[in-house]
Amino acid sequence: MAISLSLCSNILRQRQTHTPESVRPVPIRILTVGKKRSRGVQLIVDEYIEKLKYYCSADDIQIRSNPKNARDVKAQVENEDTAVMGLIRPDDWVVMLDEHGLDLGSIQMAELLRDVGNTGASRLSFCIGGPYGHGEQLRKRANISIKLSSMVLNHQIALLVLMEQLYR
Repeated sequence: MAISLSLCSNILRQRQTHTPESVRPVPIRILTVGKKRSRGVQLIVDEYIEKLKYYCSADDIQIRSNPKNARDVKAQVENEDTAVMGLIRPDDWVVMLDEHGLDLGSIQMAELLRDVGNTGASRLSFCIGGPYGHGEQLRKRANISIKLSSMVLNHQIALLVLMEQLYR
């Protein structure tokens, strides 16, 4: 991964001497691998997308879990990985949501979002993996890996927690 704990340490140190600064809003894209969402979850996601649009453009992209109906778990993860990587541009700043990622609080998440605006990235892509996690290509491509909780979350719940943190 291109970004490590040093970014988070810098963010925490800067917090104590933070002065308001101009930040270029970076478009946000959320890539979620999984089954079709319930109507209730989709309504909440749509509501957050509308709220976020006052600050930056935001897109919600759903990728079907196991797109080639592989019977083998490894093949399923590879197929999902290929589908996700096909939607990521070279100049995207990629955040992989993973149960083993860095544990950020709301303030660190907000500061991370602010700092990405100064990296030159054209878009910020958040990736929520399928039922068996992320593939190797995405793990190598991700700029940072974060976790939303110490507990494993259902993909729909993870999406809602992420949306709340982005809006916060």
